[in-house]
Amino acid sequence: MKLSFKIVSLLFIYQILISSCADVKKSIYFSSQRDTTINSKNEAPLTYIQPNDLLSIAVSSLNPAATAIFNTPNNSYVSSSSASGINLQSPGYLVNTDGFIQFPVLGNMKVTGLTTTQLKDQLSKELLDKKLLVDPVVVVRQLNFKVSVLGEVGHPTVINVPSEKISLLEALGLAGDITVFGRKDNVTVVREESGKKIIKHLNLNSNQIFYSPYYYLKSNDIVIVQANKSKISSSGRTVVVLPIVLSALSFIAIIVSSIIRN
Repeated sequence: MKLSFKIVSLLFIYQILISSCADVKKSIYFSSQRDTTINSKNEAPLTYIQPNDLLSIAVSSLNPAATAIFNTPNNSYVSSSSASGINLQSPGYLVNTDGFIQFPVLGNMKVTGLTTTQLKDQLSKELLDKKLLVDPVVVVRQLNFKVSVLGEVGHPTVINVPSEKISLLEALGLAGDITVFGRKDNVTVVREESGKKIIKHLNLNSNQIFYSPYYYLKSNDIVIVQANKSKISSSGRTVVVLPIVLSALSFIAIIVSSIIRN
């Protein structure tokens, strides 16, 4: 029994030594950065309305009765999944595959390629020009602005962003932060633009991330945190070594049992 205990102890010490070989600096955000002020003009990218987007459009004016008809969305409640389960989103205007929404009284409207601000201005102008409302106030929001965070984070999840603005660091924080096995020097962002998939590798050990156009995420971006070598190698060793260790311990237990009987 003492022999088996020594074997287990040696294996445990070996695992600790392997784990400690990881570069500590790579596990720290902005490891080489001293106190400073970064003059970055990096701003959140404009979000343009795309087919299958879900828009919330609220209209108000001095005449509530005349305004009511413009607050009837063209689809029922839409369900969406999140880390906590199934949630019901507010009803909104679903942009069809041709880029149109059916807006009350105004009819079919082409909305793809516009920002929510541009659509708000367009609706206000048409309501005024056609004398449908006096001094209308229009608010347009995108309801399905979301980003996915996968890989070596505390809670891989899909994050719904009601403010339509989220940075990479905020997304990682909402996903439970990068685990001790995650590589801060190799965080991947997958983005779709103009029908193409763009894959960008980012280094969160460097303050250059603040200047990157990928610092602020766009809707439907996918963030993937890669595992470090220590986890990959330890996982591989576990698969190979564990059956051998279990077999050895079983063999030792049989021998010890035989000795005790004799």
